[in-house]
Amino acid sequence: MSSEIESRAVAAYLGLALGDALGATLEFMTPREIVAQYGVHRRIVGGGWLRLRAGAVTDDTTMSLALGEAILACGGQVDALSVAQAFDAWMRDKPVDIGNTVRRGVLHYRQTGQAVVVMDEQAAGNGACMRVLPVALALFGKEEAHVREACRIQAQVTHNNPLSDAGSFAVARLVQGALSGMGLAPLHAQVIRPLIEEQPVFAFRGRRVENPSGYIVDTLRAVFQALFDNDSFESSLVDVVNRGGDADTTGAIAGMVAGALYGLEGLPGNWLASLDREIRVRCTEQARALLRYSPQFQAVGPR
Repeated sequence: MSSEIESRAVAAYLGLALGDALGATLEFMTPREIVAQYGVHRRIVGGGWLRLRAGAVTDDTTMSLALGEAILACGGQVDALSVAQAFDAWMRDKPVDIGNTVRRGVLHYRQTGQAVVVMDEQAAGNGACMRVLPVALALFGKEEAHVREACRIQAQVTHNNPLSDAGSFAVARLVQGALSGMGLAPLHAQVIRPLIEEQPVFAFRGRRVENPSGYIVDTLRAVFQALFDNDSFESSLVDVVNRGGDADTTGAIAGMVAGALYGLEGLPGNWLASLDREIRVRCTEQARALLRYSPQFQAVGPR
C-alpha cells in the first residue's frame, strides 16, 4: 500500500510538471489559433510566448518546488514566514515568469516583513492553487480542517481571497483522495459537490470553458471539465491545454490531480522523456520527501 501511495505522489508531481510544460506552448493562445498552428497540440515541444526549450517548465512548477522546500525545512509544517522567505528567494532567482498577484505578494513581504497579504477582491487568481501540491502531499492523512488551514496559510502569502482559498483546498483534497485510490465518481461526490455547495460559481457543467483566464473560477471549471469528461492522464491534459488561455496553469493543476489518479503507469513515456531532467529528478525526490511527513503514509510504513 505504501509503495502505491508513493508512486501516485511521484506521478502527481511529475504530472504537474508535464502539464506545465505541455501547456506553456499554448499560453495566451485562443483555441482557434491553436487549431490553425498545431491542429491538436499533444507533444512537449517548448516555444510559446516564453520561447521555452522543449521540456522546460514555468513558475507553476518552480514555485511549487519552492513551497515544498519551505515545508521540508519546517519539518512538514506550513509556516507563513518560511513560505514567504522561500517565495522571496525564488523571485530573486528570476523565474522565467511570475504572475502579477504573486509579485505583489512577495514585494509586500519584502517591504513590510508581513507574510500575509490583506484580503483583496481582485486576488482571486490561480497562483495559490497551482502550487498547492506540496501541502497535499505533506499533510496527506491529516484532518480536513488542518489541511484547509495549511492551504490557506500558503495561499495568503500572495492571494488572500475566499475563492482562491476554496479552490486551492478543493484541489488539495482531489489529490489526496486520488492518492488513497478514489476514482472520479467518489471524488466528485466528496470534493466537488461540497465545493459547489460552498461556492456555487465553481459549478462546471454546461457550456465548455474555452480560453480560460487566470481567474480561479475559470481555471478550475476548465480543469474539472477535462478531468471528469476524460478517462486517462493524456486525454485529460490534451483536452485542457488545447482550450488555450492560461494553459500552463490549467495543465499543471489538471496534471497533479490526474497524476495522482492514474499513477506513474498513466504518464505518457514520450512526455516524460521530453521533460527537463533536473526538474524530473527534483519533482520525484521532493514528492518522496514530503510524503514522509504524511500521517497516512507513516501509518502504513515505507517498504
